[in-house]
Amino acid sequence: MRRSRMALIAAGALVAAAAGSAAAAAPFGVSAAAAAAGCTVDYKIQNQWNGGLTAAVSVTNTGDAVSSWQLEWSFGGSETISQGWNATVTQSGKAVTAKSLSYNGALATGASASFGFNASGNGNSTVPATFKLNGVTCNGGTTGPTDPTDPTDPPTDPPAGSRVNNPYEGAKVYVNPEWSAKAAAEPGGSRVANQPTGVWLDRIAAIEGVNGGMGLRDHLDEALTQKGSGELVVQLVIYNLPGRDCSALASNGELGPTEIGRYKTEYIDPIAAILADSKYAGLRIVTTVEIDSLPNLVTNTGSRPTATPACDVMKANGNYEKGVGYALNKLGDAGNVYNYIDAGHHGWIGWDDNFGPSAEIFKVAATSEGATVNDVHGFIVNTANYGATKETNFTIDDSVNGTSVRQSKWVDWNRYTDEQSFAQAFRTKLVSVGFNSDIGMLIDTSRNGWGGANRPTGPGAKTTVDTYVDGGRYDRRIHLGNWCNQAGAGLGERPKAAPAAGIDAYVWMKPPGESDGSSKEIPNNEGKGFDRMCDPTYTGNARNGNNLSGALPDAPVSGQWFSAQFQELMKNAYPAL
Repeated sequence: MRRSRMALIAAGALVAAAAGSAAAAAPFGVSAAAAAAGCTVDYKIQNQWNGGLTAAVSVTNTGDAVSSWQLEWSFGGSETISQGWNATVTQSGKAVTAKSLSYNGALATGASASFGFNASGNGNSTVPATFKLNGVTCNGGTTGPTDPTDPTDPPTDPPAGSRVNNPYEGAKVYVNPEWSAKAAAEPGGSRVANQPTGVWLDRIAAIEGVNGGMGLRDHLDEALTQKGSGELVVQLVIYNLPGRDCSALASNGELGPTEIGRYKTEYIDPIAAILADSKYAGLRIVTTVEIDSLPNLVTNTGSRPTATPACDVMKANGNYEKGVGYALNKLGDAGNVYNYIDAGHHGWIGWDDNFGPSAEIFKVAATSEGATVNDVHGFIVNTANYGATKETNFTIDDSVNGTSVRQSKWVDWNRYTDEQSFAQAFRTKLVSVGFNSDIGMLIDTSRNGWGGANRPTGPGAKTTVDTYVDGGRYDRRIHLGNWCNQAGAGLGERPKAAPAAGIDAYVWMKPPGESDGSSKEIPNNEGKGFDRMCDPTYTGNARNGNNLSGALPDAPVSGQWFSAQFQELMKNAYPAL
């Protein structure tokens, strides 16, 4: 279930409420002539502290079967819903409504559905006195408080193999043996070779395996072995859109701008068929859908100085939105697949003129080609990028001699200084444009550690706003727009589940040690071009303020192993290895 780190560690009372049954007006989704309604509700405050609470709710249908459900109640105090899971939970004043999702709406007579939520509060929340299921009042009293350490209390975790709201909680994550072997072969690499990383399906041939390597079924079969008797997440990167990455030549792909048909029939359809195999139904399969695509339609088109003709083409033909929508629709058909759309990073869409329009573009894509917002489990930020997870030496609200941090050359009027604050704020924006309220965020921390000798130990000098920001920032890039094989970068936070409110996990979606692009032109049969942003001598363009690229020299084409980069990442890891 979705829980903030605070909710997981806070001590608090457990309070249970059992509600009786009643018969009244027709349940939501059932005709009045056919309906005989009734319900019981079990409401538990699992954790409570001065500032918030976590609650678990189970509703049982004791009347006729319903195809969807809506549970209503009112808070007695100042509680405010901040996050929900297994239901769309909304609030108006003190009134709260929890609506079923696509996979848990049907309730036969005697069947139950469970959901939960986090809310802010003053630490004195009580069990609501009255609940209504599809307009039917369930009148019941309360019991408790219950001892949270009592071993007789019923478990609240979902049954093994069932769909959950945070796939990472309570699960191991797949270790790609191919990446692991490369990491272990490096001096010192055994320290991280057991970390889980994403499996990149970056071309049609990757589905069956490239040059004798593992294909998708090979990885899923290996995942079944690693799974054992517990739960296991497999992370796949879906990355082969027509006209892929229209603004960065290093990651161009095999399909031309108009080849949406091939994308559907030769790429997505075969992947979907494999994921739908019942053999793999016990795996939790997380997909990162098409990195570095949709925000290009906002930031790199039209009359902007960052515009490119290739991005204008993709905006005009709509194949980015169509491709993402088709992938979400087809892959989401499998009940154990959790789709996360790539949402760029704070140094790309954190500015006001990019933030809202990007959310709107994501909504367009998520409702294209038969997809709905219910096919979207969440979003991922910082994929294969270098933005610091948390900058703690300065905030966006700081000022120096009356000059705001936003006016510094580094921040440059952005509203966010790091990936976590951006991810949490963007999640709120995405919900506001129509995505489900229980979506979660992932942050790729594979290369954003920025440790080593150059890591600041405190704020910069308050001589000017620039000395203050530059002296204290962990992210040591020359410019936020630099993205290719960055010198000085380090391994970031190790993968972990539910590290912060609204964040499903820190992940290593980009396998550390795999190149972002070649530092000079290298002929290849993968459709990957040469981008000057991967050349350490390049003095830049409008996207990086005409600064040096900050790239390491002697890099191979994107996706190939880059030993010097891997060594640099280990040397500068934070937390240190």
